[in-house]
Amino acid sequence: MKLLRYIWALPNSILGLIFVPLALLTSGGMEIVDGVLEIHGGFVKWFLKHCLPFRGYVGALTLGHVVLGYNREILSVYRPHEHAHVRQYEVLGPIFLPVYLLASIWAMLRGRGAYQGNYLERRAREQQLLRKQENIET
Repeated sequence: MKLLRYIWALPNSILGLIFVPLALLTSGGMEIVDGVLEIHGGFVKWFLKHCLPFRGYVGALTLGHVVLGYNREILSVYRPHEHAHVRQYEVLGPIFLPVYLLASIWAMLRGRGAYQGNYLERRAREQQLLRKQENIET
């Protein structure tokens, strides 16, 4: 069953895998955490800082089973949130990015902000809080 989730999210993961050689050639790094490839630093850091159409700081971005992070420390902080997005990719597969875009547009039209009001982001934040509570209770 897990293999099917990887296959279903694969088109998006391929987009993330493009960053592997770019990161490694520019002093970036990577590691696998809970079945997710996390790539950080080097070109990835530059990309997150300069190439996304968002105002403000983007510390991490998920593409299928690949998470791009500004650095290792940011990835450890954002991990529960980004791994919630991985689970969303496992459900939505190749339609995740169009659904995300539509959710951002819908949130903007409702005056809630493309990021803060995005349904998928709100769900990821909820999952992040749940994981934090689980860690406190154990």
